[in-house]
Formats: sequence, C-alpha cells, structure tokens
Amino acid sequence: MNFDQLSAPVRIGIYLVLLALSLFYLLPIYSLINTSLKSEQELASSPVSPVQNPTFAAYKQAFGKINQSFLNSVIMALSATALSAIFGCMSGYIFSKYKFKGSNVLFFLIIIGFYIAPQSILIPLVRFIGSLGLYNTLFGLILTHTAYGIPITTLLFYNYIDPIPHSLIEIAQIDGASVFNIFTRIILPLSLPGFAVVGIFQFTNIWNEFLFGLTLTSGKASQPVTVAVANLKGTTVAAWNVHMAGAFISIVPVLLIYIFFLRLVIKGLLLGSVKE
Repeated sequence: MNFDQLSAPVRIGIYLVLLALSLFYLLPIYSLINTSLKSEQELASSPVSPVQNPTFAAYKQAFGKINQSFLNSVIMALSATALSAIFGCMSGYIFSKYKFKGSNVLFFLIIIGFYIAPQSILIPLVRFIGSLGLYNTLFGLILTHTAYGIPITTLLFYNYIDPIPHSLIEIAQIDGASVFNIFTRIILPLSLPGFAVVGIFQFTNIWNEFLFGLTLTSGKASQPVTVAVANLKGTTVAAWNVHMAGAFISIVPVLLIYIFFLRLVIKGLLLGSVKE
C-alpha cells in the first residue's frame, strides 16, 4: 500500500510523529545555539531560557582559540579522504575484476580492519607513529586516517564497481589497455558518483574523530578541531557559551556538505545498487 492510499487521519498521525521526532532531534542544536548566543551575564542569570540579547562575542572568542585547529582539520580531513578514497577505489577495482590465488582471503583481511576498535590499537599505533617521527604532526594524523579508512573505502568501491560489466574490461584488454589504463579511463569515470558517497562518508568520520587526534597530538600546532573544542571548557570555570560556540563552528563544514551534496549522495547510492 502506498502512502497516498492511506486515510487522511493516518497520514496526519504519521506527519505528527515525524514532526515530533524532528523537534526531538533538533533540541540539542537549539540548546547549543541558544547557549552560544548568550553573554556570560545572561547565561549566569538564565541558563535555560531563550536568549534575550543575542551576541556573537562567544563565537569571536571561540574562533580565536580554535582557528589553527580548524585549519588543521580541514587539511587533515580533505587529504585523508582523498587518499583513502583513491586507494580504496584502486583496491576495490582489483578485487572486483581480477581474481587471483588468495584474493578472497586478502580481501577479507583488509575488510576486517574496519571492525577493529581504535581503542585496541592505540598503544602500538602511538609507538609506530613515534618511531616514524610523525608524533604530534599533521601528516601523522593524515597517515593514520588514510590507513584506517582504506578497509571501508575498499568495501564500498568493491560493491560499487562489481556491477560494472566485465565485458568492458575484456574489450579494453583486447585493445591492449593495461590494468592502470583501464582503471583511469573506464573504472574511474564510472566511479565518480561512488566517490561522492565515499568522500562524504569518510570526510564526516574523519572530521568528527576525536580519539586519534587526542592521542597522536600534544599541542595546538597539529591538534584537530574536535580536541580544541574539548579544551575550550577549561579546567576551572567553564565558559559554556564559548564552548557551545566552538562546538557549532566545528560542525558547520559537515552541515554544509550534507545540505549541498545530499542529492549527490543519494544518486551515488542508487547507482551503486544497480545490478547489470
């Protein structure tokens, strides 16, 4: 039964439930923005009530403290997303279109890396990054997120590339195209919608990640914005308006991505689900 075939009271009830759920999920966002627009005096006198005299002083103060970390997160998220997506597309292409002895086992070993909890590898990870001389560096974070993202990007691109007809590969091989030429001229152009899905998924996860940023950095020069926002709370008196302003600033890039690229994500998901 289609939604249009439901009776009017049922449809109204569904709309009311969805509206209630939307308001419930938007309540933390309202609380964050409401607190961030208050001055310290208004926050002390009426911490819960709606803001009466909005001010952006807390945003200015918060951005002054996290601007370097914000830039670090932009560089880290874009770089690690691009690298993990490219490597994932390559490996997904190889495992999907070229079967060799032990390929299924190797593919399984790569994919299982996604299910390893980050907490379980922190000690060897810190020691390994330190041995490379990359501790407390932005490149160390990029390398970590790239390596940790390859399993899921490989799986996503495998599922996306697998429906591409193998006859295209065979025709290109007959024409003398190499594995790399087939990838760049056939697989890569056809996988662009898949890059939208993988890119947004990876960017969101990397941008919001906190644990690696906390353990692999020890100063403002290389720490991501999530760690910087957590440090805004301070150690004595918490300036909640500044803390909330910093939190809102940190989520703006993710919000913009989902607002402007949501249709592209849906298109990529639908195209990736088509079987030939």
